[in-house]
Amino acid sequence: MSDTTHDVIVIGGGPGGEVAVNTLVKGGKRVALVEQELIGGECTNWGCIPSKTLLRPAELAGACDRTAGVEVPRLDWPTLAAYRDYMVTDHDDGPRADRYRKRGVTVIKAPGRILSQGVVEAGDERLRADAVIVATGSETAIPPIPGLGEVGYWTNREATGLTDIPTSVVIIGGGAVGVELAQFLARFGAQVSLIEGAGRLSPREPHQIGDALHAALMADDIDVRLGVQAQSVRCENGQRVVTLADGREVFGNELIVAAGRRPRTAGLGLEDVGVSITRRGVEVDKHCRAAAGVWAIGDVTGIAAFTHVAKYQGRIAAMDILGHAVEADYRAVPRVTFTDPEIAAVGITTDDEARSRGIQVVTSSIELTSVARAYTYERDPRGTFGVVVDSDRQVLVGAWAVGPLAGEWIHQAVLAVRAEIPVNVLKDTMAQFPTFSEAMGTALRALPDSEGTADTTHRTGPTESMLTAG
Repeated sequence: MSDTTHDVIVIGGGPGGEVAVNTLVKGGKRVALVEQELIGGECTNWGCIPSKTLLRPAELAGACDRTAGVEVPRLDWPTLAAYRDYMVTDHDDGPRADRYRKRGVTVIKAPGRILSQGVVEAGDERLRADAVIVATGSETAIPPIPGLGEVGYWTNREATGLTDIPTSVVIIGGGAVGVELAQFLARFGAQVSLIEGAGRLSPREPHQIGDALHAALMADDIDVRLGVQAQSVRCENGQRVVTLADGREVFGNELIVAAGRRPRTAGLGLEDVGVSITRRGVEVDKHCRAAAGVWAIGDVTGIAAFTHVAKYQGRIAAMDILGHAVEADYRAVPRVTFTDPEIAAVGITTDDEARSRGIQVVTSSIELTSVARAYTYERDPRGTFGVVVDSDRQVLVGAWAVGPLAGEWIHQAVLAVRAEIPVNVLKDTMAQFPTFSEAMGTALRALPDSEGTADTTHRTGPTESMLTAG
């Protein structure tokens, strides 16, 4: 067994780990990267990148169906599957690893385990460093449903790597992964049933989001079962049969489990070096420190299972190691579900959440028909935008959106929440006409006791008032 010394060891080569490695290398550190699967991690190989690649044609088909003067395009699965494989480089991370090695990074493809403070074992290598970053991510949480293991199932990995569109599919879980896969598969011709134990979709967000998402899935002929749990699974005549708590059954040639994720903490030796692990994940401070000489970033911390959070934490941890102590701030974490229409939110979005944090808020929501862009974008436009304002400090603390490209234009709200831009400044800022970004000013001017007037009523067609609304 060889024994080598480095400045920093990064266990896990997902997006967070990669950001940490790149930042540390630029800072002059000698870095070892330990990855047991594929560099790029879940997001690059089985999550964000392949899933959003698969979603785009289905989204475009829906947009064309609602756009005047455009015929709905033919969806071509073989071409899309080939492009998906290109986007994930056929799950070959060799060139990626070589690029790191050329930059002086020691890359070891093996499981990593912390033996003692500053000592990591990876395959036949023993690595030593003053700093260790744990970036091992998360894995699909499999619910204890009788029969599930016997009949077999897909997780997001098999679903985003599928070779053929199944005739029918049952999806257990109505979170972002579940609803995105449901819409993609339905638009490519599969009969889809979606089971969600909560009484509505997106239960932590305003009810308008769940209602809009439910309506969108129903419009794609997806059988949505809310407020009911899967009780058991069996095979019958070549199909998976899921029995629900209400006694009904749903059938599918394939079964997808999308019931959440759990942090990968097992077998890492974390407890032996003073790292505290809860059910949520590795506990870290505002510098992403987990224990003396140990930092943790990304899904393994359980703070927010988003790639952008992992990348953000990767910078925080690396900068801390480089001697620039910066603190993580999670007040403005964007969250997007890439359905059609898109769902986007940031910060506090409900009165209940605000009360739990001791914040007095005022809220406002408008239909996207209040802005002209909605009508230029599609026929019979749909969508909603809402804001949540701290009534004492008069700053935006949250916002949410349902509509075309919502994941793009939510970011002005992200910046407003993060920078605590005064509401009066936001209301006095000009937005390009016609864009969806105009919704921000319109919603803020519709707040109680707000200056000016805004026409926020639902319209059945474009009118001159769209040019004159406050």
